[in-house]
Amino acid sequence: MPRPRSLTRDRIAGAALAVIDRDGLAALSMRAVAAELAMSTMALYRYVDDRQELEGLVVELVLGGVDVSPPPGASWRERVAVLVGRVRDHVGAHPGVVPLTMTHRHRSTGILRWSEAVLGVLAEAGVDGRARVVALRGLLAYVVGAIQLEHLASLSGPGTATLAGLPREEFPYMAETAAHARLVDADEEFRGGLDLVLRGIRGSRGA
Repeated sequence: MPRPRSLTRDRIAGAALAVIDRDGLAALSMRAVAAELAMSTMALYRYVDDRQELEGLVVELVLGGVDVSPPPGASWRERVAVLVGRVRDHVGAHPGVVPLTMTHRHRSTGILRWSEAVLGVLAEAGVDGRARVVALRGLLAYVVGAIQLEHLASLSGPGTATLAGLPREEFPYMAETAAHARLVDADEEFRGGLDLVLRGIRGSRGA
């Protein structure tokens, strides 16, 4: 196959993301991306070394567009909530990418810039030392886990109905909670969980 004249790293990343969106993360391979680009696998190796590099390009494509400037004039909790929400919006549009955000978090410029912005807000709020470490890790764990739950095990899915139908004599709290869960939409779940995390961070700084 002829070598494309305008093949850029962004175009390669876009092709890899298309594979993930359509067929899932497990389907990502040099061969699959080459086919998406209508070129041979060997030709693709002229541009990227392996699947790991493809993954990194995808993470940068998805998170590189996240606005990491905290909104002015807002409280520290509001600024952090906005920054976390922006990640949810970008990654949530491509849920198959969620695992890559963790495996590439130390190399991704997009994740590093977002983390730097969050840490800056936390520092201004008086969250220092070990508390700041735990706060950042907690926020990362929350947003990654929340996106996975929203797209892979949403409250509107059949699993909630199954839990609501559990025998009350054996699982009274699970059944009752699941019955309420069917009334909670994705935004309420996400904001409510994030609020709990932020309250914990506030407690760690004595605010």
